[in-house]
Formats: sequence, C-alpha cells, structure tokens
Amino acid sequence: MSSARPRRSALYMPAGNPRAIAKARELACDVVILDLEDSVAPDAKTAARDLAIAAITEGGFGRRERVVRVNGLDTPWGEADLAAVAASPFRPDAVLAPKVSSPADVEAYAAHLPAGVALWIMIETCASLFALDRLASAGGPLSTLVVGSNDLVKEMRCRVDADRRPLQAALSLTVAAGRAHGLSVLDGVWNDIADLEGLERQCRQGVEFGFDGKTLIHPDQIVVANRAFAPEPDEVAWARTIAAAFDSPENRGKGVLRVEGRMVERLHLDQALRLLEIAAALEEA
Repeated sequence: MSSARPRRSALYMPAGNPRAIAKARELACDVVILDLEDSVAPDAKTAARDLAIAAITEGGFGRRERVVRVNGLDTPWGEADLAAVAASPFRPDAVLAPKVSSPADVEAYAAHLPAGVALWIMIETCASLFALDRLASAGGPLSTLVVGSNDLVKEMRCRVDADRRPLQAALSLTVAAGRAHGLSVLDGVWNDIADLEGLERQCRQGVEFGFDGKTLIHPDQIVVANRAFAPEPDEVAWARTIAAAFDSPENRGKGVLRVEGRMVERLHLDQALRLLEIAAALEEA
C-alpha cells in the first residue's frame, strides 16, 4: 500500500551526468529519478550505473525520495542494473522498471529487488493498458504506477496537445487501477520545457484525473508541479473540519454526518486524513 508521502514532482535526472546529480540534491522536487534508461547512450550505461550507485551511497538528498530507473530486463544492461542496486549497502527507495506489460514482468523485476526497495513500474505500452488491473494487483514491493506518455503516444501513433484527448482513457484507467490496489500514481512528462503555461494546464488536468504528482524532465518545471499538486488551503481547512466532526464524542460511532450543511461519509474522512498527512509532510519539509 502507498503511503501519504508527497510526490508532487518527480524529476528525471540523467545518471551519467554528475553535475545534474549534484544539483538534484538542492532542488525542491519530492522525488529524484536517476535515469539509466532513455537519457543514457548505450556506450555510457556502465559508467552511468556506477555514478548512480555512488550518488545513492554518498547521500545528501534530504527528504527527497531516491529512485533509480533501470534498463529493461530484455536489454543487455537490465540485470546488471538490478544486481548493482541489490549489491550496494546503500540502496534507493525504489527502482523504476520500464515498459512493463504483464504480471510476469512485474514478478521478474520484483525477484531482483532486495528487501526495503519498492518497485515502481512504467505504464507506457499498449499491452499494459489491457492489463492494468492485473499489473496493479501484483502486490509484493509494487507501490507506484508511472505513466510513460511519450512511449504510449509512439505506440498508439496518436497526436496529443496539452489536453491529451487520445490518452484520456488510458490516464483515467491507470489512476483507477492504482487506487483499486492502494498504489501511488504519477502522471507523464511535459516535453516543452519553455512552455510553463502548457505545463500548468496539464498539471491541472492531472490533478483533476486524480494523480499524486507529475514526472518532470527539467528543474524549471518543479515549481509549477509543486504548486498544482499541493493541497489548497481551503481543502486543508475542510479536511480538518471533517476530521474534527468525526472525532467528536457524539459522532464517533456514526457513518454519515451533516457538516456545515453537507453530507459527509467515512470515505470522506479517509480522504481528509490522507490530505492532512500530505499537508503536514509539506509543512515539515
């Protein structure tokens, strides 16, 4: 099951770039994803792997979650990436597996992970869309679904703008699958680094769909994502009102209340408590 840890912004950083990794320790993102896959050329894979493990060992990332995106197990580098993570005495919080399309893929990655390292998986193939419930229900170390929208667009041969109409069914079903099995769910990237208005528009869409946060490709995108996916002050105030209403002695055994003229059920209490956990974690950051 996923925790209520903030994951508003998850920044991909090329693991083969020491300066980028050093910079990541100072950025306001909630998650740093050290990427061994798409951003690393084939002849630089081994060096990037060593740099990623060295960075995790050195530490200094503070409250940020540390995730390593490995190469696929169907590539020459995937098993070595996972073996390096398992062999290191200082391990990332999670491993992100690319192009996962079947429960067998989930099991294969999970089998390589040491205890205490969570598994995140990319939803970025057409096949994965028809296996979402089976993927999300795999259990074990699986904790997070991450949309790989660029690969989905490529496989579907569709065209998208900020509204992503061809992907909306895929986005909604990915969130639903994650929620059905208690997983966190992160939205795909926005490619136009200079267009922060477009990013903000897409982040608002992601919030409406129910994503926990957004994956990013540039530090300039962090502020927009953090602002969009942070709880609004009025949301926090209402969550406190709900929690207080159910906590009062006269209401503790009740399943439905009338709070400030609105019907509130215990499912709303669960939502309120999670939001308050997120807000408290952000206040401590």
